[in-house]
Formats: sequence, structure tokens, C-alpha cells
Amino acid sequence: MILDAIRKRWAWVKHLFADGAYDRLQLMDKAAFLDFTVEIIRRSDMAKGFEILPRRWVVERTFGWMIRWRRLVKDYEQRIDVAEAMIHIAMGSLLLRRNAHP
Repeated sequence: MILDAIRKRWAWVKHLFADGAYDRLQLMDKAAFLDFTVEIIRRSDMAKGFEILPRRWVVERTFGWMIRWRRLVKDYEQRIDVAEAMIHIAMGSLLLRRNAHP
């Protein structure tokens, strides 16, 4: 599961934000077992139209950056490791561009 990989790679991470769709018993049990605090970000039932949700904009902004890479617009890859490598290349390029041209 992804939580095991997060704990292994970034042991210092304690707080996770999740979409309302991920409010599942299995996720919560695993998060509690690995000592994570999970905050579910939900849209209000009373809200009409567009509403900015806390911390959700970070995810949407990152997806927007990745969409600039034509190969990441659709899932063209047949292997997951190639798709992951393309995401790493796209985000690495973004980092390099931002550090080279502050």
C-alpha cells in the first residue's frame, strides 16, 4: 500500500491530507497502524458552485504543472514504472527550471 512506501521513504511525515473519496476504513486503519494523522478534506453539502478547499489546491496545482507535459495528459504508458519515470522527469524538469531562473 502507498502508506507503507510513504513511511519507508519519508519517515518524518506525520500528517496526511486526503480527498473525501478516500474516507475508507482500510485507509484509516492502516494510517493509525503506521502512526499517521489523516485529515479528510470534504466539500460542504451546503456549497453551491466552486469552493476552494483547504490544501486541495496544492494537489490541483501540481496536476496542472504535470499536464504541461504532453505525454502525461493521457495514460499512454503500458508499464507503471515508465509512467512513474515520466512523472519524475516532468517534476525534475520543473524544479531545475525554477532553480535556474528564479
